Amino acid sequence: MDPVTIKDIARALNLSTSTVSRALRDSYEISPETKRLVMEYAERLNYRPNPIALSLKGSSSKALAVIVPQIANNFFSQAINGIEAIAYNRGYHVIIFQTHESYEREMANVQQAVARRVDGLLLSLSSETSDVTHLHALHAQGVPLVLFDRVAPDLPVTQVVADNFGGAYAATSHLLQTGRRRIAHLTIPPYLSITQERLAGYRAALEQYGVAFDENLVRYGTFGPDEADELVEQLLAQEPRPDAFFTASDRLALGCLTALRKRGIRIPEDISLIGFTNLPAAEMLNPPLSTVTQPAQEIGQLAAERLIELIERKQKASPPATVKLPTTLVIRESSAPPVRAEADFRIGL
Repeated sequence: MDPVTIKDIARALNLSTSTVSRALRDSYEISPETKRLVMEYAERLNYRPNPIALSLKGSSSKALAVIVPQIANNFFSQAINGIEAIAYNRGYHVIIFQTHESYEREMANVQQAVARRVDGLLLSLSSETSDVTHLHALHAQGVPLVLFDRVAPDLPVTQVVADNFGGAYAATSHLLQTGRRRIAHLTIPPYLSITQERLAGYRAALEQYGVAFDENLVRYGTFGPDEADELVEQLLAQEPRPDAFFTASDRLALGCLTALRKRGIRIPEDISLIGFTNLPAAEMLNPPLSTVTQPAQEIGQLAAERLIELIERKQKASPPATVKLPTTLVIRESSAPPVRAEADFRIGL
């Protein structure tokens, strides 16, 4: 069944389309009786305005575009839940695009979102995005834009992030406090903001505890499906080999766990492992995975709130700022301190 249009209502009530349109907008130009007739008939036929038609007339489309690298990533699925909750309560609907970590897809998604006349965009950069010229152009055109998680610090828009530095500092400090000193760091492309912040936190903790930074212990991944195995192999070939791994993503955490167990390495007896992840299954792994968790849903909620404020208040909205939400270190069995030899506990027996 075709959707009901303003023309259908006008024809049924023997009114002009302009009169029906103004009545639906509650215009003062239309009499209360005519408004009542139009509204009752529209409600009876379940009439809904066409958002594309509204946008072509210069009205709000009540649509927000959300562009993320991958919905399957648990962080982004949680962030989208937060975005949708705020959008729904404020009368907006959400159109979701995936870049699949592709710079070209990201640019195409931005163009498609603008073509659909969305009211604003929420975006997290793809792992291939090192040039944000397309976003500078978008901002210059006056399109409301908020970045979250993977952001571009030189772009003058509001950006909502987790405290990546603090989370990495806490994770590395924990490993150092348990006696680990050769801590390998598996991370993601070096030009991403989250990579730089987490690497800085890792280095700051090493410095705080008097451990020299060794760039040979850092490996950069590209979100490939099986890349952790090769990176772990390279690191284990070093002499002395690492006694702990700190990973900067969900995929790397799971890949590292699999690679170490495949080689018969006991966790945490031989090597400790800690991730930076929002995996709900982290506590069900064997061993349960220590991790830094990010407030993904809250990041999505706050990003949506800031974008809607920007759309609705325009020049009166809060000025661009980077909003940072705290991370949480969750300590589980995978990073427990090494157990001393049994003889150490049997002195005098």
